[in-house]
Amino acid sequence: MPRSRKPLLALALVPLLALATACTGAGAGTSTDADGTFVLKVTDPGNAGPLAVGKRDGTFDKALAPLGARIEWVPSTPGFSSNLKLFNTKQLDVSGGAYSPVVGALSKDVGVRIIAVADPVGKDQNGILATPRSGIRSVRDLAGKRVAVNPAGKGEYITLQALAQAGVPVDQVERVPLQQADATSAFATGQVDAWASFNEPYQEAKANGGVEIATEQSIGSVDNTIVAFRTEVLDARPDVAAKYLETLQQLTVQQRANPADFENVFEKAGPRALSGDRLQRALALGAQAAVPRYPNEKDARDLESVANLFTQNHVIQRTITAADVFYDLPAKLAEYQKAAK
Repeated sequence: MPRSRKPLLALALVPLLALATACTGAGAGTSTDADGTFVLKVTDPGNAGPLAVGKRDGTFDKALAPLGARIEWVPSTPGFSSNLKLFNTKQLDVSGGAYSPVVGALSKDVGVRIIAVADPVGKDQNGILATPRSGIRSVRDLAGKRVAVNPAGKGEYITLQALAQAGVPVDQVERVPLQQADATSAFATGQVDAWASFNEPYQEAKANGGVEIATEQSIGSVDNTIVAFRTEVLDARPDVAAKYLETLQQLTVQQRANPADFENVFEKAGPRALSGDRLQRALALGAQAAVPRYPNEKDARDLESVANLFTQNHVIQRTITAADVFYDLPAKLAEYQKAAK
């Protein structure tokens, strides 16, 4: 049976802050140091990627200093949807992710918006794994089984998309709502038959014997990679958001040219360090890393297809459009700069 759901809150429209407030660099729901420095709270990057190199080298702080801003790195759990409480309590301002969890966040009245999109690479690195003992060897075999998904996030999107493609009625599969950390244990101990997962947890479970029955590549996923900000921060300091994105873009270009410098950034050995085949796979993906960019019309169509899949399957209770999710940062920045003159 499908997992039960409580009614979700309708999307609340967050009004723009007054320009006079935005130009002071302060505003409701934003943070500053005692000396007035604006604090941008970003998910801690771990041991790999552009954010990790930017943290190691102080690249973001150097870029933001002329704007009177700095970065605070916030410990978080794997997956955008597992960090919604941090956004809601204003402990987190910026995170990477995908369309699906941002759509889910908006349906729960979490004030976040997408400013940039990156074309997906490594779409075979995320998907659905079955436990070896489950006997599941295809998506059709999921009928009557329990699948762990991070609710209203990428795992749930992958599952629904795979079921639709295979012609399996959704109500024949039980979707068990678990975030990545809890799903890791449930999958390893056989409490669920399958797991829709992504990134490192997916690769680890696959390396430990998980049977891959679908990938984002095989199901035609359009759940693209994104950069999302708390809306209050975008309204108050679009200049800081734009400089953050510019710096991330520059670091991603560097990653493509020299992927080795973006792996094992802080630790060369130990549980967080990659080696062997996993390191080689990460280096190959790094060389293909997509540079984040402002959303276009195709991105809007892709996002709405994700949102519509959620609406059709009662994951969310209302239609959400691209206009609800994408934030026009260039327009807001131009408005901000004009008012500051």
